[in-house]
Amino acid sequence: MSMLHTLLATLITLGLLVTIHEWGHFWVARRCGVKVLRFSVGFGKPLWSRRDRQGTEYVVAAIPLGGYVRMLDEREEAVPEALRSEAFNNQPLWARSAIVAAGPLVNLLFAVLAYWFMYVSGVNTVAPVIGQVLKDTPAYHAGVEPGGEVVGLDDDALHSWEELNLRLVSHIGESRTLSLRVLYPDGATPVTYPLQLDGWQVDVERESPLRALGLRPFQPPIPAILGQLLPDGRAAAAGLQSGDHVLSINGEPVTDWMALVERVQASAGQALQVTVERSGRRLDIELTPERRDSEAGSIGYIGAGVQAVSWPAELERTLRYGPVDALGVALSKTGQMIGLTLESIWKMLEGVISVKNLSGPITIAKVAGASAASGLESFVSFLAYLSISLGVLNLLPIPMLDGGHLFYYGLEALRGKPVSERVQVFGLRIGMALLFTLMAVAIVNDLLRL
Repeated sequence: MSMLHTLLATLITLGLLVTIHEWGHFWVARRCGVKVLRFSVGFGKPLWSRRDRQGTEYVVAAIPLGGYVRMLDEREEAVPEALRSEAFNNQPLWARSAIVAAGPLVNLLFAVLAYWFMYVSGVNTVAPVIGQVLKDTPAYHAGVEPGGEVVGLDDDALHSWEELNLRLVSHIGESRTLSLRVLYPDGATPVTYPLQLDGWQVDVERESPLRALGLRPFQPPIPAILGQLLPDGRAAAAGLQSGDHVLSINGEPVTDWMALVERVQASAGQALQVTVERSGRRLDIELTPERRDSEAGSIGYIGAGVQAVSWPAELERTLRYGPVDALGVALSKTGQMIGLTLESIWKMLEGVISVKNLSGPITIAKVAGASAASGLESFVSFLAYLSISLGVLNLLPIPMLDGGHLFYYGLEALRGKPVSERVQVFGLRIGMALLFTLMAVAIVNDLLRL
């Protein structure tokens, strides 16, 4: 069921975003008088098709990893004299540019609408209260104390850990001083801490920028109570059940969930005597964690999750805006994410951020499934972020992408004549080689993450 859920979420995610992107090209092409021959979601053999009265064929194809809009074009096939005015290549420069730019721009517009919907409906979050300050980190050296709520960074007001994390990403690799504002329960005004960054490096594969800064969010006490169990996991095979409260392992008390995790991970392949409380009764169960390899070495794994705990009511927040204010917030959020995406690409080219952070279809599928399982708000947020990524990447001046075509059109505007077919074919080969290389790296990264 989990695999089916992930597959369904992935198909909805990719299908929706590809359809939105191609619809942008299609809609503007129709408005510019260009004849559209085919609107396809997916590649390969058509699974479903129909044709409208204007002769456009709508197709859902077998490979759901993209799509295309095929327009009448003399460069691809002979065009009857009566239809030459409807061919894409015969349109003025402004019309061709508008048609090409429409796809990625509609992706960005979709993100604005998605964020607007979220902020009108209400975004649930928890107050960014500091639970722990890690030693030998910028926050530790600045003297930050736990227990306060982060309310701002430099000139920006903050309402959640996510907002702080996103702002920190843009400072990776920098040498500068950040002003962190923290409001403590016994204070009327925030305390400002100068955080000194010196070529600040973050291994985002291993830790978040927040943790690299030295801040651990406050979490309510998490008892060692089992939540969901994998049907084929060692916990289920040993007879453990959801709701079991783990009291001790080999006679040593288990104080909380993290203590349980640490003990299990340190006991790969070792038989453990686990004492649990179930419906008021104590039971002794023998459990042998499965051995799994990781970058840190072999760790134990039993296939059990934690039972969800409730946050204190005073730390729960709902960010909700009226329709007009929500539009401003959505535009700001979209602009921030566009800037963050471009910054990340540039820092990857500089070597500040590792190419290990590139993600491919496997990671997209996993995140799509997880976000869909987390609820509508999480899924819509993921759709918005992925739509922004799709829009920004397609606007990059790489041949084969929309941005590559726009780059050629820019040269055409400067030169007064189109770029030669020979140059375009050469650029297409370079663009294909670059994109296939990036896709190969992304897929290898996906497989390594598994």
